[in-house]
Amino acid sequence: MGQTLTVKKEIQLNADMTKVWEVLTQPGWTKRYMFGCEVESDWIAGSPILWKGTVEGKKIVYVKGTIVSIETGRLLQYTTFDPNAGMEDVPANYTTVTYSLVPEHGHTILSVSQGDYSKVADGQKRYEETLKGWDMVLENIKGLLEAKVEAV
Repeated sequence: MGQTLTVKKEIQLNADMTKVWEVLTQPGWTKRYMFGCEVESDWIAGSPILWKGTVEGKKIVYVKGTIVSIETGRLLQYTTFDPNAGMEDVPANYTTVTYSLVPEHGHTILSVSQGDYSKVADGQKRYEETLKGWDMVLENIKGLLEAKVEAV
């Protein structure tokens, strides 16, 4: 593939940056919008990040990666890979997710990017699935924040 395939999404949230950051990084919140997965990390650059869910009472790692960069409350960048996808677990098959939070007139703009899918196995398929996935995730985040629901 010659063309870069990077998912880029942006959403305005009626919440302050502190609350948005909490929703992005706390397992009680992530479980409610990220397909039932709880995030697990110590939030230090170079550390692992895992997205875990439960199936038939057993914890499963659905996505794993490494924190690349973090500026608490503003920026989070991590690599990501689905160890259950049946492809080789090598750095070339990981994509990078970046969350950026910017305050704007009492709201928070959350920008998300993920890619580059042109460089990974099954890139076009993974890109298309990720486009749809982020649309659902961002709408779920917006719904949680704007309904002022509390984490579990």
